[in-house]
Amino acid sequence: MPKIAVPAFSFRLVVVCLMAASVGLPMAIISLSKALLLLFVASITFWLFRSRGPLVPLRASATPLAIAIALAMLALSVSWSEVPLAQAWGAWAKHAKLLLVPLLLLLIRSEREARLALLCFVAAQTALLLGSWLLWAGVPVPWATSNRALVEYAVFSSRLDQPIMSGVTAAICWHLRQFAPGRWGRRAAVAVVVLALGNVLFVMNGRTGHLVAIALISLALMWELPRPYRVFAGAIPLLVLLAVWLGSPTVRERMEAAVQELDSYTKIGSTDSSSGERLNYWRRSVESILQHPVAGAGVGSWNAEYQRLDQGRGPVTAQNVRNPHQEFLLWGVEAGVIGLALLCGILLAVWRDTRRMPVAAARAAQSVLAALVIACLFNSSLFDATIGDFFCVALALVLALGWHTRPPSGTAIPEASA
Repeated sequence: MPKIAVPAFSFRLVVVCLMAASVGLPMAIISLSKALLLLFVASITFWLFRSRGPLVPLRASATPLAIAIALAMLALSVSWSEVPLAQAWGAWAKHAKLLLVPLLLLLIRSEREARLALLCFVAAQTALLLGSWLLWAGVPVPWATSNRALVEYAVFSSRLDQPIMSGVTAAICWHLRQFAPGRWGRRAAVAVVVLALGNVLFVMNGRTGHLVAIALISLALMWELPRPYRVFAGAIPLLVLLAVWLGSPTVRERMEAAVQELDSYTKIGSTDSSSGERLNYWRRSVESILQHPVAGAGVGSWNAEYQRLDQGRGPVTAQNVRNPHQEFLLWGVEAGVIGLALLCGILLAVWRDTRRMPVAAARAAQSVLAALVIACLFNSSLFDATIGDFFCVALALVLALGWHTRPPSGTAIPEASA
């Protein structure tokens, strides 16, 4: 296995690798890395637009344009948002982390740079993973900053974010194992996959992380099936779910708890649980969308709409909640059907771009995309800090690798998806 050829020193590449590694670190480092990235791009904007080379991926890719249109629409909605201007622009800035995708595509200029950035990304996620295992084993981890690190085994973030991140990292390592450097690179990549999935399914108790892991395992198994047998692919998720249900007490307990919480909300309207809170947020979000169906109530307006419609019937903690824990509903409340269409447009643009990639990169990118969609169904995963930055950076890195490993123009690309 050839080693990664490290390019000559470049501050541009340092900024990229720091951003790639930061999403496995505390929020302060993520924010610092984003600020450094934005300052660097702002300082060399003229040079970037004079140099044709790095702009080619942006012109040929549908994702940057879809992101630009969506953010422009959200910015426009500030004009009719019902919240103070500063609050509206603050919410827009949280959406604007999507700009990490085109910015990283702009700065990564070759396959070896994409591979080096991915190596930094995986190294940071592996360190995060090892820290979680140490916490589970009762070994002190002095650098763990999570408030519930000793209980939930999340090093820097939470039981919600970290298992999703580990599941996505497992999928990236599996599908891109051929790119792993060194003689033992492939084996190391597979070891990370085993450690990550074991941690998600048997240690962490984040239910969204469990669903993400089950979905990504199912996709990987489906893609490994010979083409004649792919007619049976629909049974794979059910078989994986059954195996995980029987084999993991953690998954079984969390899913049974979800069923009980759903039953409690359905029968008596209880919001004293994670599921009950979410269902109440979702209900009020749907009501708001029905009242502002076309263009929504404006960016940053979700909490104001929730308070207006709920009138104190939900949990007191919702006073400080700024999103409904569901990305699609958030965009619907803020920008109506137009916002929903724009968010779906971003996801479809990413899918379109993956279809033009070599198989390994396409499967890695499609796995990240699938995890993002699942996470967005149960959380505001693009809006939220940490996990939103993680998904934007992960998407950018696999898209960059896919772009730079494409065969020459006119060469057929093997089918990348089922």
